[in-house]
Order: sequence, then structure tokens, then C-alpha cells
Amino acid sequence: MAGKNRIGGIIALKVNGDIYFAKGNFTYNLGKPKREGVVGADTVHGYKETPQVPFIEGEITDRQELSLEDLVTLDDATITLELSNGKVITLSEAWFAGEGTGNTEEGNIACRFEGMSAEEVS
Repeated sequence: MAGKNRIGGIIALKVNGDIYFAKGNFTYNLGKPKREGVVGADTVHGYKETPQVPFIEGEITDRQELSLEDLVTLDDATITLELSNGKVITLSEAWFAGEGTGNTEEGNIACRFEGMSAEEVS
């Protein structure tokens, strides 16, 4: 999918292998622990880690074949986001975590998928 120098632009979103019509900007997080510094009265003591939920989030285009009910009740799915630079983000054991609200002006639905784990493949 990617040219050697391409870093952004065209993406592909798949839910259990089915292609969804991705719109605009997507964000993702691999769910690795978030590090925050711990400061004492004298100096920095180190850091603490807290878990994060891995996710893929963006907007899709609503179409006749898409069931909003099936989308918002999605569970135990595999979500893949193929990036323009050749990377693939895979979200495993995922569920739909958005509101399920559609927009009639451009036929878009905001979606957020969260899962138990995510990985980045180059």
C-alpha cells in the first residue's frame, strides 16, 4: 500500500476482515503503560506506570449495507487499520466503544473501538 516516502493519507479500516469506509483522520493507541514522573520534596524519584486501553478511533461512512445495530453491539472483534506508510495496527478482542450516532450531512458515524491488546506491524 505504501510508497517509500509516503507518511500519511490513504488508510484502510477492516472489522473482522470486512472493509469499512474510513473517513478523514483516525487515531490509535497501542495501550502500552503511560509513564508519569514521581516527584518528591527533594528531586525526581522516578516514574509510575498506569495501564491504558488500546483503541482505534475515527469516522466511517454510513451505507445501505452497514447495520448500525450490529456495529454498536460489536464484541470480540479484530480491527485492523492499514496506514499509508505501510504499518498495520491490529486491535484484538475488540468492542465498539462509541455512542453510535450517525450524521446525515455527509453520512458519517463516529466510531471508537477498544480492545484487550494492540500491536503495530511494519
